[in-house]
Amino acid sequence: MSSLKLLAYRDLARVVEMAGFHWKRSRGSHNIFQAEDGRVIVIPDHGNQAIVRPLLRKIIRDIGLTVEQYNTLVDKL
Repeated sequence: MSSLKLLAYRDLARVVEMAGFHWKRSRGSHNIFQAEDGRVIVIPDHGNQAIVRPLLRKIIRDIGLTVEQYNTLVDKL
C-alpha cells in the first residue's frame, strides 16, 4: 500500500473538486462540499496545517477514492 500524502485544506479542497465535489457553504472553519449525487463531506480549514491522517483517511473514504487514486489526484496538483 502506498503512503498517504498529507495536505493542508487549500490543496485538499482542490483534490476534492477534481473528484467531482463542489463547495457548498462554510460554517466557522468547516467547509461543506457536495457531489451531484447528494453526498456531502466536511473539511476543516485550519490554515496551512496539514489535515491529520485519520481525518484525511475518512475524507478519502467518504469521497469514494482509494489511497492510490487520491495520491494520483495529488500528483496532478
